[in-house]
Amino acid sequence: MKARKVAPYGSWSSDIAAADVARAGLKLGQIGIAGAEIFWTEGRPHEQGRNVLVRAGPDGIARDLTAPPWNVRSRVHEYGGGAFAVGTDAAWFCHDDDQRIHRLDADGNVAALTARPGMRYADLMLDASRERLIAVREDHTVASAEPVNTLVAIDLASGAEIVLAQGHDFCSSPCASADGSRLAWLTWDHPNMPWDGTELWLATFGTDGTLGGARRVAGGRAESIFQPAWSPRGELHFVSDRSGWWNLLRERAGRVEPLCPLAAEFGEPQWVFGMSSYGFDAAGRIVCTYHDRGVSRLALLDADGGALQPIETRFEAIRDLKVGADFATFFGGSPTEAEALIALDLGTLEPTRLRATSELALDPEQTSRAEPIAFASASGQTAHAFFYAPRNRDFEGPRDERPPLLVIDHGGPTGATNSTLRWSIQYWTRRGFAVVDVNYGGSTGYGRAYRELLNGGWGIVDVEDSIAAARHLAARGDVDPRRIAIRGSSAGGYTALAALTFHDFFAAGASHYGIGDLEAIARDTHKFESRYLDTLVGPYPQQGALYRARSPIHHTDRLASALILFQGADDKVVPKAQAEAMHAAVRAKGLPVAYLLFEHEQHGFRRAENICRALEAELYFYGKVLGFEPADRIEPVEIENLPAAARDAATRDASA
Repeated sequence: MKARKVAPYGSWSSDIAAADVARAGLKLGQIGIAGAEIFWTEGRPHEQGRNVLVRAGPDGIARDLTAPPWNVRSRVHEYGGGAFAVGTDAAWFCHDDDQRIHRLDADGNVAALTARPGMRYADLMLDASRERLIAVREDHTVASAEPVNTLVAIDLASGAEIVLAQGHDFCSSPCASADGSRLAWLTWDHPNMPWDGTELWLATFGTDGTLGGARRVAGGRAESIFQPAWSPRGELHFVSDRSGWWNLLRERAGRVEPLCPLAAEFGEPQWVFGMSSYGFDAAGRIVCTYHDRGVSRLALLDADGGALQPIETRFEAIRDLKVGADFATFFGGSPTEAEALIALDLGTLEPTRLRATSELALDPEQTSRAEPIAFASASGQTAHAFFYAPRNRDFEGPRDERPPLLVIDHGGPTGATNSTLRWSIQYWTRRGFAVVDVNYGGSTGYGRAYRELLNGGWGIVDVEDSIAAARHLAARGDVDPRRIAIRGSSAGGYTALAALTFHDFFAAGASHYGIGDLEAIARDTHKFESRYLDTLVGPYPQQGALYRARSPIHHTDRLASALILFQGADDKVVPKAQAEAMHAAVRAKGLPVAYLLFEHEQHGFRRAENICRALEAELYFYGKVLGFEPADRIEPVEIENLPAAARDAATRDASA
């Protein structure tokens, strides 16, 4: 066995390049089923982030259905989802450029169905018996007013639209009974987000195709409903967190009853449309997935309830489960496998991989596996994270040195991370970094009470839990307490900025399209999140002083750490003005700072070249401020206010 080379952590050479991470960045989206065929969307960085509709038949061979320039993406709520529906001989999809719905026929021909400018659509559902689509419509035609969300029906021949349901700020999840006689859907109103409180509605179709007799089945301001669905025998099922956990329920004879009470989560935060965690097979059994202490499980449940029958798989992270007559399909990942589209034969329970986020192979011996950790937070609660130790069979660190730690905070902030193998994490561990991926208080997957720990405490609880995770690992002797950096995207970027501003703990940080000014977000963001901060911080403008107190941009005098910022020029969720203001303030403070703006990028980077540049720039930045030389040849980054020694090294890099 070849002896490993001793080299400083962070400086190890790696066979994982930034370009490999970008190639492994295929974004698997919505799943649809028509008979024995499976449909899904793929966001492809090497095609400038274009979303492609793909189909696989019983032979398992994937075939693209939409060629350039078609880009299958909805922008309802800005995050989209539910961007296509499929029938026996056609599909319908939202095209990103104009947000119109288009028809795709069996010969690959595309024709526009909707015509009105300023309209966006999501959660497309085929109402075949009436030859129409049902969809959520978001009306942006009045520029001075908030967009209006309604549930509409769209005639497949003419594109004519009628409103089926209105009167609420938001709606989602239209779901017709098997006989086509009834429709269920969800609504919610400001200031709620869908994981705070939603209402489940049920109505009957009239002979003219409109809805009548609407009644509320469940839900309210403090009960979150997820995914209504109909059983083959016509019973309405849904997921509710009324017990403190998102569990399966059904309505039978006018009464709502739980099917399988469990301290586990059968639902997720509805950040996008079209999410699904269960379905019915031909025998009427419920095939479902749920989160149990940060790990996904797969199971069968008899239609009349009873004990769950586990389906053993290697997957620890499962999402977007859809069920056909004799198979199920979902996106699944494990600590040694990147996320992939999986088809599961319900007879043999054998999984088949249809598409992976990366076809590149990783040597298991070189792979850093997620270690679930639990630790005490500042509030005395138990917080959760996944720890990744440095791992490279060709290198080891000096005996008197411990590795730098990169603390990662997920977005949302009502989201969660999981143990699925991610190339973006292996990029760091292969170079000698330790990584901790934090499920701070407020994260999903640990019950409603844990999710609500962040209410009123954003910028406090998440930051304290991030610091607690790092301190826990430093106390174990796993990392160098003097070289701890924090990074995050979107809401996670806010956590990183708040941590750097209000605590003298981290040596450096990276904000990827993060929030620096909470007031600016409260005043100038899209409808879906326009009242989100009422819960996370407090009502605005009544609590304006609190917003200013929690905003890093107003307290840069407290900053003492180096910072790099990454931003998309076309970001509508967190506008570039936020990053530019933070950059100017840190620069004026005299701290090391860098700012990279990417043209034609929105909220989240989709182009391969920009994914590469951002990753390499962050590594370069840490090298200069944490004191190591990356083995990679990286295009230098302009870092302002660098100390003289680091600045001289950067100059040598630029001339090399």
